[in-house]
Amino acid sequence: MPRPIPGDFGAFYQGYADLATGNSITELIHSHTANIETFIESIPAEKADYTYASGKWTVKQLVQHLIDTERIFAYRALRISRKDSTPLPGFDEKLYAQNAPVANRTLSALKEEFLLVRKTTDLLLASFQEDQLILIGNASGYPCTLNALCFIIYGHNLHHLKVYRERYL
Repeated sequence: MPRPIPGDFGAFYQGYADLATGNSITELIHSHTANIETFIESIPAEKADYTYASGKWTVKQLVQHLIDTERIFAYRALRISRKDSTPLPGFDEKLYAQNAPVANRTLSALKEEFLLVRKTTDLLLASFQEDQLILIGNASGYPCTLNALCFIIYGHNLHHLKVYRERYL
């Protein structure tokens, strides 16, 4: 399946889709999974509660955000792949961050959880057949193809890894 094009998803996801290089789910998995895993594993424990500015997320909150978003996007992909046309609402990532109890968790536990969630997402995406990728659902009030959502999932992770490199190091 080729890369998604404008109209395959809400325009606000364009930046994420652009970061995910490749022309198929197989290419996405092979191009990005190891890099994402290596990067997450490399975050040092002493950075756990670091934030680059007042009011910005700590590293633990950032990893929790990646976990939450991965789950939500994978759930959307599952629903679309099963031809469920129920509109899927957006979510308030700031509300999620405020209500995720990361203070009582170690960075190590969050990293482990993220890597497991990522693995299950990859297995789900790899299970999709070509004819499923053209299916269209409604996510955050916009039409979204299953194919586009796969690119968005990777792009979201890549976006936050870029933010980490630019602002948290």
